[in-house]
Amino acid sequence: MTTSRRLADRKIARFEKNITKRGSVPETVKKANDYPVGPILLGFFVFVVVGSCKSLCF
Repeated sequence: MTTSRRLADRKIARFEKNITKRGSVPETVKKANDYPVGPILLGFFVFVVVGSCKSLCF
């Protein structure tokens, strides 16, 4: 049993449309990360620095 010519043409057209879109991914898809470290690690670092300063200064 063969597929109809019309169905085959639609599949080919859809495939060729995807080929022409290849490589044109918008940059908004990528996740933006402004911090080189995570917020938990940054909070821990601030806690240690403030805690050590507090024990030395007071």
